[in-house]
Amino acid sequence: MPNITLNVDDDTVKKVRKIAIDKNTTLTAMIREFLTSVAARDARMKDEALSKLHQSFKTISRDMGQRKWSRDDLHER
Repeated sequence: MPNITLNVDDDTVKKVRKIAIDKNTTLTAMIREFLTSVAARDARMKDEALSKLHQSFKTISRDMGQRKWSRDDLHER
């Protein structure tokens, strides 16, 4: 697991360590949980956007009938 280095002011670190103790966890675990939740939320948002896009394709798509042209017809020179 890679390590990351953060610069956070001492006062904030002290406050968050106290919160971590109250939650029976560590500052590192809280940061790891936060970053994991950010990654999961991003993945969920992308999945939702993709789902909406697929749904719009289903809603908007129309039957164009049988194709009566070839690629060469379209690109005649």
